Amino acid sequence: MPQHIFRDYDNAIQQLQEDLLTMATLTRQNLEQAMQALLRSDTDLANTVIAADSDVDELERKVDQIGMEILVRFHPVATDLRLILTSMKISTNLERISDHAVGIAKRARKINQGQPMQEVQLLEPLYAQAYALLRDAMDSYTNHDAVLGQALHEKDREIDRLHKQLSRTLSSQLELANGRSAAWLHLIFIARSLERIGDLSVNIGEETVFLESAIDIRHEHRKQALPNPPPAP
Repeated sequence: MPQHIFRDYDNAIQQLQEDLLTMATLTRQNLEQAMQALLRSDTDLANTVIAADSDVDELERKVDQIGMEILVRFHPVATDLRLILTSMKISTNLERISDHAVGIAKRARKINQGQPMQEVQLLEPLYAQAYALLRDAMDSYTNHDAVLGQALHEKDREIDRLHKQLSRTLSSQLELANGRSAAWLHLIFIARSLERIGDLSVNIGEETVFLESAIDIRHEHRKQALPNPPPAP
């Protein structure tokens, strides 16, 4: 992007948000298509996801460039400053989610090279929860809904529960695999990617809470799970 392309502050902010929302749409599409490539044994769709990831990468770079342009030229403060910083952090999380979608597509492509594997359907409940969490995370940002953003921690616990349960099932099947251990390993790693997508979506919700309230809730859910620390000496 050329230097000082934006002469108007409001136009710069608008472009930043539009690019971020476009990035979110493409990321969700990549995740959905990657899982459909697995569930429907559609290698062409897997290839589409792999090719589309470059668009997400380019949008991440664009969001970062616009964000830096605004910070350097306009020196935003308060809510506007938080908007720039959180938008840049959210774009990083979206790019990582898209990377996981590409990883799923690549593993789906390898699984599809073998005999049909009905057990891929075991991943559908975990995928449904991960996709819903990503949707809710972006809804919290778009609708300025800090309450929804904070609630994502609780929803992520269900993803963690499903992932642990599925990992046990897949690991037990791996031990019984006859010449198909690679396919079962791919499923285990796909399940792990879906669990990570849940974590990254929670990050987006945390950024939304910070944007709307200036309160940093990162790691708070972990602190609540720990016993009270001893008093300082």
